[in-house]
Amino acid sequence: MEQLPPYSVNEKFPFLSNIHSPEDLKKYKPEDLQKVADECRSYLIDVVAENGGHFGSSLGVVEMTVALHYVYKTPHDKIIWDVGHQAYIHKILTGRKDLMQTNRKFNGLAGFPKISESLHDAFGTGHASTSISAAAGMAAARDLSGSNEKIIAVIGDGSMTGGMAFEAMNHLGDSKTDILVVLNDNQMAIAPSTGGLKNYLINITLNKTYNRVRKFIWDSISLLNNDLGDAAKNAVHKIEDGIKAALTPGAFFEALGFRYFGPIDGHNTEQLVRAFKEMHELPHPKLLHVITTKGKGFKPAEDDQSKWHASSGGFDISTGKSLKKPGEAQPPKYQDIFGRALKELADKDHRIVGITAAMPSGTSLDILQKAHPKRFYDVGIAEQHAVTFAAGMATKGYKPVCAIYSTFLQRAYDQLIHDVALQKLPVVFAIDRAGLVGEDGPTHHGSFDLSYLHPVPNMMVMAPKDEQELRDMLYTAMQYQEGPVAIRYPRGVCTGMTLRPGFHAMEIGRSEIERDGSSIAILAIGTMVQRSVEAAKILEQEGIDALVANMRFLKPLDTKMLNSIAERYEKIVVIEENSIIGGLGSAVNDHLQKEGLPSSVLTIGLPDAFVTHGSMNDLYRQLELDAANVSRKIRNFYKGTATEKNESSQSTIRTERLA
Repeated sequence: MEQLPPYSVNEKFPFLSNIHSPEDLKKYKPEDLQKVADECRSYLIDVVAENGGHFGSSLGVVEMTVALHYVYKTPHDKIIWDVGHQAYIHKILTGRKDLMQTNRKFNGLAGFPKISESLHDAFGTGHASTSISAAAGMAAARDLSGSNEKIIAVIGDGSMTGGMAFEAMNHLGDSKTDILVVLNDNQMAIAPSTGGLKNYLINITLNKTYNRVRKFIWDSISLLNNDLGDAAKNAVHKIEDGIKAALTPGAFFEALGFRYFGPIDGHNTEQLVRAFKEMHELPHPKLLHVITTKGKGFKPAEDDQSKWHASSGGFDISTGKSLKKPGEAQPPKYQDIFGRALKELADKDHRIVGITAAMPSGTSLDILQKAHPKRFYDVGIAEQHAVTFAAGMATKGYKPVCAIYSTFLQRAYDQLIHDVALQKLPVVFAIDRAGLVGEDGPTHHGSFDLSYLHPVPNMMVMAPKDEQELRDMLYTAMQYQEGPVAIRYPRGVCTGMTLRPGFHAMEIGRSEIERDGSSIAILAIGTMVQRSVEAAKILEQEGIDALVANMRFLKPLDTKMLNSIAERYEKIVVIEENSIIGGLGSAVNDHLQKEGLPSSVLTIGLPDAFVTHGSMNDLYRQLELDAANVSRKIRNFYKGTATEKNESSQSTIRTERLA
């Protein structure tokens, strides 16, 4: 991996400076572990204050991570972090502390665990609720091969609300295999967690009688003390079972076949080490319930856990105040334009409801939540349920708007097809973070939504070039009752244009000409419209007069306009911020072939590869999607020097795994 200069772990961190692997951590005495944890927390605050990154979640698991690596032996033992943005301390302790300033930067460390980055990263986890399933598979493979590694799934930050976690636990309950699930219970995802499980866990943690007796058992007796006979051990188990049955609102995890332990203090290294040592010896599925505070040790993050879920960096570590100099006011983000528009529409139509999968602030549905709380639904990290829940509401005459990130909607593809599109239900999908998203990388890029929505019957698919079109597309979608509608829009700030008052319906399936020209035609959609206009201006200086069309709709495609362009131009360029496989380019080619039109087509888009992480400018340059490279490709194509029909800008990004 091409790396940026290392960050110096200096005398400020006397313990951490001597830790280059988990083996170095094990050289310290148990009573030193809190000092190690304190240094890890301080170091993390320093790094994120300067460079940005996910923040609150990793601050909450500092002691837990230190204790896990003190007791278990990675990479032999496997620790899976779910969601993976909890793993910053894990990276610091596994040989990557001097590279943390490169975190989420182009050619630097990934912001999530990554198998190709380190042997200590057992599984990649950028999406939520996958760890227990992966751990179950690893445990099954271990049992078949006869090896002896321990498998630990650390699940938290809202991930336990996902249905996959319960599917995996239901399966594991019958398996009787040796596996540990550590439930990191901070009652938060990005926003406060919702649902019955949250209430169940709160009831456990607040039951004073249960906790008092449980503490007595844990403090007085080690369940595996060699001095105890089998009868005494069985008696302890029965006592604990009786307490759970009598005093908790149902032994839920035990009913699934897991042995439940806890809750314990997730910021007490001594108690954590003791618990993990005992878990290490128990040869069956077990769940350790650990209570943590998101943002622990950094007061601004503790006080506002949603805001400090992640940081862009550049803040004072003593106050949390930004160190960035105030500049010109930034245009609003696309998500905010969507949120405000939806609220305006909902003010006038009581049938409009908003649905999110644990992303109220990320999608700006919190604007609707504040204005119309009874018409806002946060279903937790459960995209499949969100989509079918929306379908159910649509059958009763409501107008559900399901706001989900592009990369997360992939998780609900069957529900989108079977429960919504097949039944022609008028659900509106507001697809946020479409296209590249920058530092979060391949697990979060919205690279495929045009491709996976394109073949779905009854589905309308739109993409705005700017904030005005986003408002008008949302209004158009709310008027359409013949089936589902998808609007995909990017992450980041808008153009800053002045918006027209009110809303204006679009003619369905109708494109528009942004710029006329006689030499070559450029068909663009969404974010690539403005990029195409910039490229056309560069080409104009070279005597190439390019038409630019804003397609607006992938489906239905403006075939009338397309036929007209094919008759006028010998060569057509299609530009999209989506995989070149199955998107707008494919739709244009399919139509031209069907109609027997002879135009030659060049498709410029995202490669048939997973795009790495980095700043948007770095990624656009690397993928040759900036205006200069786009104009060069069009020039070569126009002059007949292009080497590929589908120029996807594929490039090899070198990586190597750290031991």
